[in-house]
Amino acid sequence: MPSVSANGVSIEYETLGDPSNPSILLVMGLGANMRLWPSALCEKLAAAGFHVVRMDNRDAGRSTQLDFLGTPNIPKEAIKYLLRLPIHSPYSLDDMAADTAEFIDALGLVKPHVIGASMGGMIVQNLAALFPERISTMTSVMSTTGSRKLPKPERRAFKALLSPPAKPGDYESSVRHLMFLLRVIGSRTHPSPEAELRAFCERHVSQGSNPAGAARQILAIASAGDRTKTVAKIRVPSLVLHGDEDPLLRPPCGADTARVIREAGGSVKHVVVKGMGHDLPTVLHDELVGHIVEHIKSQGSDSFIRVGSAGLMPGDDSNKGV
Repeated sequence: MPSVSANGVSIEYETLGDPSNPSILLVMGLGANMRLWPSALCEKLAAAGFHVVRMDNRDAGRSTQLDFLGTPNIPKEAIKYLLRLPIHSPYSLDDMAADTAEFIDALGLVKPHVIGASMGGMIVQNLAALFPERISTMTSVMSTTGSRKLPKPERRAFKALLSPPAKPGDYESSVRHLMFLLRVIGSRTHPSPEAELRAFCERHVSQGSNPAGAARQILAIASAGDRTKTVAKIRVPSLVLHGDEDPLLRPPCGADTARVIREAGGSVKHVVVKGMGHDLPTVLHDELVGHIVEHIKSQGSDSFIRVGSAGLMPGDDSNKGV
């Protein structure tokens, strides 16, 4: 797959659809690479008239791994976070937003529509606040402002997120660990069949999995703390999608994101997706694409080419995940 240099790191990416169509840029979350965007969902977005680009963040997948920065002691940093002591991260969410802005420039994307999931939602929120001229719209999926007033994750979900594979670096151990994590944080209404989930996790691990990189990303999130003031700067048209079954970033996290943007004078729509956990279940792809297309279409003809039935018809259900 191709890669480009952006903000001092190499970013690996993949495209789908007609490059002459408006672009959608997909940014994934903590420790995850582009393969956690289900291919079936990407194909539906492309069929709806978009040029779809998915990327690996720094320290994820096949983008630059910053192992020379060391591996953080997460239990120690968690105690500091609980005690509200300063946390020093080797890089920040703002750095990751700058990566994304320079990636947009390097690819020559013309004001793409950016969609971020989980930590990727935080990245695109910061992108929209700091580099609004680079993008057309922002969609934040299962993400948060980071306010300490919000409900904490369910204990089991948070523990699963922070736990490393039994054998870090081992392929089978990494696959089994990801399967376990997605079971814990994913939809309870729409669980993946075992074989489907395993195939999905195998594709992700094959793209690249680095627990040390995920630990550095955790510090980027923790050191950012409450990002309400940053989110309040967002003025690009925004959509907030959040599942009502999310055990990791609870539903009020999405509501708070939308509230902050709205009360600061921004344009935002908030949608609670029934039956969605901290994942993107196959059965909900049509609904998610529908919300995204409607949001983009509402911004005018310059932002949208067409909505063909191909983008909203049931398609390949072979991919499901976070």
